[in-house]
Amino acid sequence: MSVDPLNELNEAELATKLLHCCGSRAWVESMLRSRPYSTLDDLIAKAAAADASLTRTDWLGAFAAHPEIGTKSKGISKWEAQEQKGAVDANASTLDLLAQGNQQYKSKFGYIYIVCATGKSADEMLHILQRRLAHTADEELPIAAAEQSKITRIRLNKLVQEYSSNSRL
Repeated sequence: MSVDPLNELNEAELATKLLHCCGSRAWVESMLRSRPYSTLDDLIAKAAAADASLTRTDWLGAFAAHPEIGTKSKGISKWEAQEQKGAVDANASTLDLLAQGNQQYKSKFGYIYIVCATGKSADEMLHILQRRLAHTADEELPIAAAEQSKITRIRLNKLVQEYSSNSRL
């Protein structure tokens, strides 16, 4: 898969695409400064470097761009719907427990519960949420940031795949 189509986008277009991968404006700015990308591996490495430069406030900005796990919001993107498929298919009891856990998490940590939901069932996400509620704020932020990084990598791969597919048309 080629990253050339991403390099060919103007800055505003690429910024919009990157914001779908990670909602932190500081992360997007770092990614824009690191162009051009030579390969997918180079893009992923530059994303990791951008992650390493983020502050707590930057991470909170990234987290705020996500819908809560298990919510059936009309405004979620195609990627978010795919990522949260396991939660959408859950029974009402599990969704209620996720909603309660989301509220407890947000009250305790000040931001929404972030988990890389791809491939996880609602029960698995609920179990992870319950386990993470036992953390201190200092323990939890790096865990949430690592989950955001996983989500970002998946989305960057999807972005490159979409542009590679479109460039062959």
